[in-house]
Amino acid sequence: MSEVVVRIAARGDGVTASGRHVAFAAPGDVVAEDGSVTPGPHRQVPPCRHFPECGGCQLQHIDDEAYTAYLIERVSGALAQHQLASDIREPHLSPPRTRRRATLRAMKAGGRVLLGFNAEKSNRIIDLAECHILRPELFALLQPLRRLLGLLLAPKRTAEIHMTLVDQGVDLLLKGVKAEGFEAAQGLVDFAGEHRLARLSLDEGLGPEARWEPQPATVTLSGRPVPLPIAAFLQATEDGEQALVAAVLEAVGTPASSADLFAGIGTFALALPGRVLAAEASRDAVLALKRAAFTIAAQHRDLYRRPLMADELAGLNAVVLDPPRSGAEAQVEQLAASTVPRIAYVSCNPATFAKDAAVLVSGGYRLDWVRPVGQFRWSTHVELAAAFSR
Repeated sequence: MSEVVVRIAARGDGVTASGRHVAFAAPGDVVAEDGSVTPGPHRQVPPCRHFPECGGCQLQHIDDEAYTAYLIERVSGALAQHQLASDIREPHLSPPRTRRRATLRAMKAGGRVLLGFNAEKSNRIIDLAECHILRPELFALLQPLRRLLGLLLAPKRTAEIHMTLVDQGVDLLLKGVKAEGFEAAQGLVDFAGEHRLARLSLDEGLGPEARWEPQPATVTLSGRPVPLPIAAFLQATEDGEQALVAAVLEAVGTPASSADLFAGIGTFALALPGRVLAAEASRDAVLALKRAAFTIAAQHRDLYRRPLMADELAGLNAVVLDPPRSGAEAQVEQLAASTVPRIAYVSCNPATFAKDAAVLVSGGYRLDWVRPVGQFRWSTHVELAAAFSR
C-alpha cells in the first residue's frame, strides 16, 4: 500500500503518517510498498553535484516551502515535549552562497589534496568542485589552498581549515599543518599576500599563531568594527545575524539597563541601547569587546560555574542570552527567580531551548513568540530567537 510523506524528521528523513522513515523523501512524495518514491510537489532538483554525499547539506531536495515548514516543526515539536506552545513566526532563510564562515577538512592522498566537508555520517572528505552555501570569496580560495597544502601536508595526514570573511577579507586558520624552515614560512606569507588575506594563522598543536596580519582583523557589528580573535565565534551569515539582532531588539524593547549573557564579541551587546553589562567566558572575546566599546561593562565570567544570581539581575530592564548548544540551565534558574521583565533568548538547539523555556515559564514568564532562523541553508541545524516577558 502506498503512503504519502507528511513531514521531515529532525535528521532529514521523510516521514509518512504511519511513521515510516524514508531517506531523502520530501513532503508530498508517494512511497510505494517496495520503497520506490514518486516525487511530490515539494521535491526539487538539488543544485549541487555533491548532494547527498556531502555532509554540508541534508535537505537540498526539498523546496523552500517545505524547508520553512521543517524549521517551524522542529521548534514546535521541541516545545511540545515540555507541554509548551507559542506563536512561531515565519522563519528567516539565508540565501544560497551566503555562509561567511566554515570549517573544512583536508587530506593529502594519492599525490593530491582533498579539500571539503566530510561525507554524511563519515570521516571521508568530499573534494568540493562546487558549493552552494559558501560565500564566493571563500570558495575561490579552495583551489589555491590545495596547491599550498600540497607543499605543507605529509601524505595521508589531515588538516582543518577554518575560513571566516571579515572586514579586511578572508581570515584563514590552518590546524594540523606545520611550516618548518624558512622556505615554508615564506611560502605562507607569499600565499597570504597574493590572495589578499586579512589574516593567516597556523595551529601546529600548541594553539593558533598569526603569521600574517597587515592590519588588525575586524568584523563590523551594529556599525562598530570589533577586533576578531582567531577562531572566535561569529554568526554564520550576515543576514542571519541581522535577523537575530532585529528579533532581540523587538523582544527587549528600549531598556535603560540590560545584560547580554554569553555575549561573545558583542553581536547583541553592541546593538542594545542604554547601560549594558556583557558577560562572557572567553577572555579574548571580552578584551575584543572592551576595545570596541568602552561604554559596555564587559565582564570575564563563566556563566555555567558562576551565573548572575537573581539579586545581581535585580534592577535590569532586560536580559539577552545566547548560550552554546547545551543551553543555560544554571543561568536560566536564576532568571526564573528574578524580576527581569523581558528576556530575549537566542538558541542554536531547539531541544535545549525548550528545556530552558519550561524553567522560565514555571518561574512565571510568558513565551510570547519564537522566530526560527535558517542560517545553515539546507541543513538540519536550526537557530531561533524568542521573547519572554512577565
